[in-house]
Amino acid sequence: MSEKNKNAVKLVGFIMIITLMGKVLGLFRDQLLAWNYGVGVEANAFTSASRIPRIFFDAVFASAVSSSFIPVFNEYLEKDGKKKAFEFSNNFISIVILVTALMTVFGIVFAPFLQNVFAGGFEGETARLCTELLRILFPMLIFTGVAFSYVGVLQSLDEFTIPAVMSVVSNGIIILYYFIFGTRFGVKGLAVAFIFGWFMQMAIQLPPLYKKGYRFKPVINFKDEGIKKIGVLMLPVMVSTWIQPINIAINGRYASGLFNGSGSSIVDYANNLYSIIVSVFVLSIANVIFPKLSKQSANNDDKAYGQTVNSTMKVLFFLLIPMMFGLIALSTPIVRLIYEWKEFDSTATMLTGNALAFFSIGMLAFGVQTILSRAFYALQDGKTPLITGIVSIGVNVLLCQLLVGRMNVSGLALASSLSSIISAILLIIPMRKRSKDIMNGIFFVSSLKMFISAIVMTVVVVFTRDFLYNMISDGLISRILVVGVPTVIGVLVYMIIAYILKIEESKFVFDFINKILNRFKK
Repeated sequence: MSEKNKNAVKLVGFIMIITLMGKVLGLFRDQLLAWNYGVGVEANAFTSASRIPRIFFDAVFASAVSSSFIPVFNEYLEKDGKKKAFEFSNNFISIVILVTALMTVFGIVFAPFLQNVFAGGFEGETARLCTELLRILFPMLIFTGVAFSYVGVLQSLDEFTIPAVMSVVSNGIIILYYFIFGTRFGVKGLAVAFIFGWFMQMAIQLPPLYKKGYRFKPVINFKDEGIKKIGVLMLPVMVSTWIQPINIAINGRYASGLFNGSGSSIVDYANNLYSIIVSVFVLSIANVIFPKLSKQSANNDDKAYGQTVNSTMKVLFFLLIPMMFGLIALSTPIVRLIYEWKEFDSTATMLTGNALAFFSIGMLAFGVQTILSRAFYALQDGKTPLITGIVSIGVNVLLCQLLVGRMNVSGLALASSLSSIISAILLIIPMRKRSKDIMNGIFFVSSLKMFISAIVMTVVVVFTRDFLYNMISDGLISRILVVGVPTVIGVLVYMIIAYILKIEESKFVFDFINKILNRFKK
């Protein structure tokens, strides 16, 4: 592995650690929700109400902001310098504020309609509470829109730490609410805490932006060439990024009609846990390489672009393949350890664990889909992800219709995973045609070795899990052991088999461990 790639891996590793801190706090935040509200009326109303604004933002802005704004912003940086790039970003952020403010007004006014569309299975008190919470939560669009735009500026200026810290701050605020005000203001106060957390995601980026020389000055000019370019690029990119939020909306709609509305909470708990685990690795990698790919594309450096995509995919496969197998094997023990307490009972654990296992089937595909979509966006090609997104949404709707009656919440999770797999395949084909350096023969041989290592690991993990189940009685310590011991043994087995099979990434890990041990010896 070259020195340049090692530095990139170290940067990704550092970002992963920070991101992991935020995700652990996010997991604890979800634990507190499960422990305090279980899968009852308040939990069902809150999970759906908090999901709806996120769906709106994801569908219109999330990936579209980063995927359209970052390439154009980097063009300004490379060709016109910081001053012009900052002027362009001020115009863009001002437009984002205007549009998200209008969307917020729409969401507040039409909250009952939106509740019925996205959670039509709710009735009575659950529907009423969901509508009230929705009106409190919709202003998050404004803060999140600005925060995502600031992230694009900072990442383009090679600042990755503060964007990674955002979730640590927001989740910390919400956790403090549970401990200080939770019993006093209840679930409505929780919604206000979420809003304040999102506001802080925006606010903490201001100091580093100031140090970089950026000053926000509101200006709106729809005739600006950069804005026109984003407008042309954004529509196909925006539609192509609908796959995730629309699939979540579809699953949420079906889930609200299962188990008297509790299906909504079950799917949300499982999906959040899955997302927390997978996004630590996938988004850390994607956020680091996307500005790099955008600059390589702007400079027409096709060879470097292909090598970056290929090396990124290899690291992604090395991390996600064992995680996918391990999470499927340990899904129920993980849910039992994290959620089963107070209001969250063993039935909820079983259903959530099953859903988590079926979500996990699509983990590798989710990673491929995320990285390759960013790779196409860096080329300012939104058409290819758009086509794959439309196909994937159609597949998800069809599979939900076929599977939900037979498998309830597990069917929804499986439908989501299968649609991700199809989307990933449809992205791989044109990317391979574009560059033979991407996912070549050497890559597939290495991937096969990773799968072999992961299968051996899974056999050992399942054996260890079942052995511990039969040896120790249920309790907090035993739950930690049933998750922790197979995980540690599984990681060791995977790394040893990978090293024996001469997988390049495993050698880098062992070399890194040796360096640390040698330092201690000195």
